[in-house]
Amino acid sequence: PVSIKVNENKVRFETTWPRKREIGMLGTAAAHVRNMLKGVTQGYRYELRTVYAHFPVTVKVDEKAKVLKIENFTGEKTPRYAKIVEGVKVDVKGEDISVEGIDLKSVSQTAANIQDSTKIKKKDLRVFLDGIYVSGKGPAQTRTKPTK
Repeated sequence: PVSIKVNENKVRFETTWPRKREIGMLGTAAAHVRNMLKGVTQGYRYELRTVYAHFPVTVKVDEKAKVLKIENFTGEKTPRYAKIVEGVKVDVKGEDISVEGIDLKSVSQTAANIQDSTKIKKKDLRVFLDGIYVSGKGPAQTRTKPTK
């Protein structure tokens, strides 16, 4: 049995006669609440960068369909799409893509969708480095600098 108590501005998770399973559940619940509080107060941001060698990639946000449209990736004629999860804001400025929101799971899932949509199959990944990669992450209030 796990109990959650709220006193003024503190949330306390308790259990009686804890076993490994209950201790694990307490830690998970506490981490989720901590992430929710941090998301509401600061927000979360992922910075992604477009990398290409020959064919310039064009990235556009389709707000209506809630997708990110990636055109001319490795010279492909058909565009690739990445799903934007509900409650997440995506900004594109040149080769930099910023993903922001208050839910860590939604923000990180959107960043993963964007990165996975540019996965190159049946090629040597050490040679074909084109794609969109996560370059920084952290709270939305402080601007993260992409690594080079």
